[in-house]
Amino acid sequence: MLIEFRTKNYKSFNEELIFSMVPAPKQKGLDYSILIEKIGSKVYKALCSSVIYGPNASGKTNLIGAMEVLKSIVLRGNVKNANEYLSPNIALSKLELIPNAKNKNNKPTMFFIKFFENNILFEFKLIIDLGGFLDKNYKRKIIYEHLSVNEKVVFSRNKNELQFGELSFVEKFGILGFDENKSSVISLAKENLQEEELFLTSGFKVMFSSIIVNMITSWFKNKFIIVYRADMLETHKDITKPKKNMIYKDDFNEAARIFGSSFSDVGYIVEDEEAEPTRVSIVGNRAILTDLFESYGTIRFMNMFPLLVSALKNGGTLVIDEFDASIHPMALMNIVNIFHNDEVNVNKAQLIFNTHNPIFLNRNLFRRDEIKFVERDDFTHNSTLYSLSDFGTSGKSGARKQSDYMKNYFISQYGAIKEVDFTPIFEKILKEAESTSYEKEEE
Repeated sequence: MLIEFRTKNYKSFNEELIFSMVPAPKQKGLDYSILIEKIGSKVYKALCSSVIYGPNASGKTNLIGAMEVLKSIVLRGNVKNANEYLSPNIALSKLELIPNAKNKNNKPTMFFIKFFENNILFEFKLIIDLGGFLDKNYKRKIIYEHLSVNEKVVFSRNKNELQFGELSFVEKFGILGFDENKSSVISLAKENLQEEELFLTSGFKVMFSSIIVNMITSWFKNKFIIVYRADMLETHKDITKPKKNMIYKDDFNEAARIFGSSFSDVGYIVEDEEAEPTRVSIVGNRAILTDLFESYGTIRFMNMFPLLVSALKNGGTLVIDEFDASIHPMALMNIVNIFHNDEVNVNKAQLIFNTHNPIFLNRNLFRRDEIKFVERDDFTHNSTLYSLSDFGTSGKSGARKQSDYMKNYFISQYGAIKEVDFTPIFEKILKEAESTSYEKEEE
């Protein structure tokens, strides 16, 4: 369960971005949107969903990209460039694309994340020196690294200095012999820091607790589900029930029929054990490649459905770019309502997405603290993030409980909207074309 994410000097987010899933104070209504975790007598709350608005090129996808980059760094354990492209988000493998292009002096990039896993509250912060924008030969360094568990510091790394805090929690999950050799292990850890390597996934995992690190990396890998770009969404599903060389997924087929797909069944042809399954639509007795037979909206639903199932089954956080692309509003609204239904969403899954679709600006669907905006300054080109609940309920720009959020957004009461008029450009193009045509006739 995601509580908070922060970044700084990541592309258009030059200043600190704070993306919080904590309910705003004094915000009332739609209580089914609130997820609750307890540690002892202390209660923590988080929102089960968030929708992000903003014009094109405002920085909405950069927010999702920053989350995915932190995930990638934690899973690979270093701040080196990867050898292959793992996603349409090229910054995963080419970190020199991350620093804000407008910064003349080197400015560190910061990531921070706070989340629950196994009823444990983790906080991890990372500050890295990546050099300047496009400086691919720069020798990267980890400036700061910090891990807290249940709000108690476990370790804090400042360049080549390593300090330890509360280790009683670590002792419960420590490697064999850690208790007896704690002082020598700490001394050895301090002597073996590597500038480009995360201490979390190297020294701490090997010398202190692989169990704690595996909890963290498992959450990033399996529960922090990120779709960076809607048009590149493609998943290979949990496929079961082999039938000769054809594999069927009954739940998926049932959902697809409700969605409105035209096939009678969808299946996956498996030529051999090493080959990727090929998705086909079963029409009569014939198998047709689904990508050739079905609409883009249907294909996109097929790709998204397994991610929705995974999030709901495992209590994951699904972060998705342009959730609404090519999918009918009725289907979208139903998916949102499933995440809001505490009788269905029993594992505390979360849905976070950006969109241009105004149907979600609805006080009966989303709380004000669930509706967020990204705006990019025309002069500095820097992005900022804020919530509808930040406006309060009074004054000319207030977001009152009975306000028409959609109407107020389109009259620019909340910002994060840009007037678009291509008329002068097309008028110029057509005028030039007409003039050229006239000159040819004269010749």
